[in-house]
Amino acid sequence: MSIDPNEFFRQAAVRICGSLDVEKALMDCLGYIKDYIPADYMDMCIFVPEANVLKPVAAASLCGEEKSDLIPVVAGEGQSPLAVWENMEEIFVVNRPREDPCVYKALQLMGKEDDDDFSLIVMRLDLQGRRIGALGVSVTGTDRFRPEHTEMLLLLREPFAIAMSNALKHQEVVRLKDLLDDDNRFLQTQIRELSGADIVGADFGLREVMTQIRQVAPLDSPVVLLGETGVGKEVLAAAIHEFSHRRRGPFIKVNCGAIPETLIDSELFGHEKGAFTGALARKRGRFERADGGTIFLDEIGELPPQAQVRLLHVVQRREIERVGGSEPIPVDIRIVAATHRNLERMVAEGRFREDLWFRLNIFPVWIPPLRERKEDIPALVHHFIQQKARELKLSGYPVLPPGALERLKAYAWPGNVRELENTVERAMIRSRDGVLVFDAVQGPRNGAGQDAAASEERFSSFDEVAAAHIRKALETAGGKVNGAGGAAELLGLHPNTLRKRMLRLGIPFGRGTAHSASSSTGPSGAA
Repeated sequence: MSIDPNEFFRQAAVRICGSLDVEKALMDCLGYIKDYIPADYMDMCIFVPEANVLKPVAAASLCGEEKSDLIPVVAGEGQSPLAVWENMEEIFVVNRPREDPCVYKALQLMGKEDDDDFSLIVMRLDLQGRRIGALGVSVTGTDRFRPEHTEMLLLLREPFAIAMSNALKHQEVVRLKDLLDDDNRFLQTQIRELSGADIVGADFGLREVMTQIRQVAPLDSPVVLLGETGVGKEVLAAAIHEFSHRRRGPFIKVNCGAIPETLIDSELFGHEKGAFTGALARKRGRFERADGGTIFLDEIGELPPQAQVRLLHVVQRREIERVGGSEPIPVDIRIVAATHRNLERMVAEGRFREDLWFRLNIFPVWIPPLRERKEDIPALVHHFIQQKARELKLSGYPVLPPGALERLKAYAWPGNVRELENTVERAMIRSRDGVLVFDAVQGPRNGAGQDAAASEERFSSFDEVAAAHIRKALETAGGKVNGAGGAAELLGLHPNTLRKRMLRLGIPFGRGTAHSASSSTGPSGAA
């Protein structure tokens, strides 16, 4: 059957590129070209150099032939399979397989030496100067292909190469998706291990905390976890997620104090391509990635004022807007926040938005420090010994010497559970003859530890000291920021730098600054 080459190319190309399913596309194309080129089987293959074989990526058959698993590449004398592949002709025909030594040897290696009643065309597939694979077309019977058939097939070389490239990319996407699914299952397993019955102290020092968590977890209300650094807020946030109906959704952790202020909007809410220098592609933020699950905002007291405004919008409307975007994006999330700071005092001092605090502080959960639940220390020690033994790949568990637990319980643990975990790991690394030695445990005992904690509570933060220092300079300068005798000159700062710090610390400048500075009763306004 004769046909105009342009019409043949157009009809075949439409079928080759007409489906994302490359095997369906091959079948549609095979059903069309068989009227012009003898064909009842077609496949696309890639070369696997480690095994010297061709591996089919996709295949289509009109005769019931199954796709081959692997096809050996046989080289002639003085050649290697890789050289055969790299120097393959643009297209070649094998009309009598038994008379072609390389093809017949491949059939023997496949155990198909008697299945030689076919003709074969192999066409090299290149795209943008890069070898990506080969197309094989076969038909039952020998001497079936003529030169005009190879000429027609060559017309379709580029569409087949594009389809091959798309198939390989799709397979890579599927592979990466499978990896992500595996990672997600692994992370979900880790979350389950960190929650529920695996929370050490759930039946003792954390009994009241776990009761509160089980009460609030099934709901979508925001939760604020309060407590000193190292008490296990992240573990309890994971427990809230695991006990909720969102357990199959993502659990996204954000350390608000670890993200630079200039990047925090992009990290939390995402950005559009071209939103700022370096934004080469659209990026989903943490809130968008948490859709359908839980977002854990650790150290929420470290959020700068601008980010607090945007977070308030998310809490109120359940929608975000990417940096550089104009369309709101709805998000279905549950917010769990945590902080070691006194947020009520920060609200009173103007360092944390009052309206945001009211929105988040629906169900606060106070987590007691380790010095107030010392009955949990023995269980925690044994838990960390087992955990660290796995991580350190130890063959057995080291033992505790007599009096070790009493000594650990007598220590104040200002770093809480995290400090205890590090102490156990350090002791296991330094253990002698399988016996743990806690030489590094030093510091205040019971009552002294509580006094130290109280002193730490009264100790001013760096931002509080900085805010007080700036206010003192403003008062001395009569509220003047720049110029001779201004606060910037007194502090040795550029006026713009000082204004930025004042803005971050919540210190007003401009008209009325002197009065505000002089009337301040303390180092408030720090962020």
